[in-house]
Amino acid sequence: MDADHAITVIVVTWNSAPVIDGFLGSLPAAMAATPGWRLIVVDNASTDGTRDRVTAGAPEATIINTGRNAGYAAGINAGIAAAPGAAAYLLLNPDVRLAPGCVQELWRASLATGTGIVVPRLEDEAGRLQWSLRRDPSVLRALAEAVLGGARAGRLGLGEVITDPAQYATGRAVDWATGAAMLVTRLCAAVVGPWDESFFLYSEETDFAQRARHAGFTVRYAPPAVAVHIGGDLHVSADLYTLLARNKVRLFGRRAGGLAATCFTAAVLLNEALRCASPIHRAAFGALVRHPRADQRPDRRRA
Repeated sequence: MDADHAITVIVVTWNSAPVIDGFLGSLPAAMAATPGWRLIVVDNASTDGTRDRVTAGAPEATIINTGRNAGYAAGINAGIAAAPGAAAYLLLNPDVRLAPGCVQELWRASLATGTGIVVPRLEDEAGRLQWSLRRDPSVLRALAEAVLGGARAGRLGLGEVITDPAQYATGRAVDWATGAAMLVTRLCAAVVGPWDESFFLYSEETDFAQRARHAGFTVRYAPPAVAVHIGGDLHVSADLYTLLARNKVRLFGRRAGGLAATCFTAAVLLNEALRCASPIHRAAFGALVRHPRADQRPDRRRA
């Protein structure tokens, strides 16, 4: 890659002071073979000193203040709008740590014909593989996850989440992947258009990947590119988990509608009902019963 092929790194922050230093510290080695790159930090009205830490750790970064907790999709849209000439956009959560050479591998994979989105292999802080790859949502997959559990359904090829380690060994096209780290080419961003800000958080990456594939682009998994994703409060926060469940139902309903949407909602409800001993599943079940496709904006945005 030469200097004319600049990559714009976009990270969306909201009260990210506990993790932003580690993110910034990982960039130099990750971007070492990437001349001409720039960093844009889109901050959703942090009150914990996040912007001060960015200024101290990366004084060359462009900081965009949205003035409100606008959500992840809105932050991405603001960042892309500020860098219309980039060859590609590397979209990252602030709790991601890029391994050395990660970006070069993502860029190399993006050069394959028809590729619009590239995602890395995600690991946790202990180096364990994270289940980041996904199949498109369907009624049967939602039902399989409800009855068998997500891990078992995924291993059998029946669930939405891919949990077979062999599927993570080699690069390939996938339906979609979690949005903690992804490279989007300029052409893909231009053709697909803005991210859907109505989702606020969760399912926005599913929606974008589905629209990209509908437009003829490939979503590609590149395992030589490795990133650590610390993760956040999803599995302990009832608000965040409820938002995830609601947005899954909303997105599927918009794509399918009618009887299929009703069956999908029923399968998600069954999943939450069978696990109601957990407070987060109990909260999601109640919310889906009351307002199955309503939007909800929690006060916390780390996930």
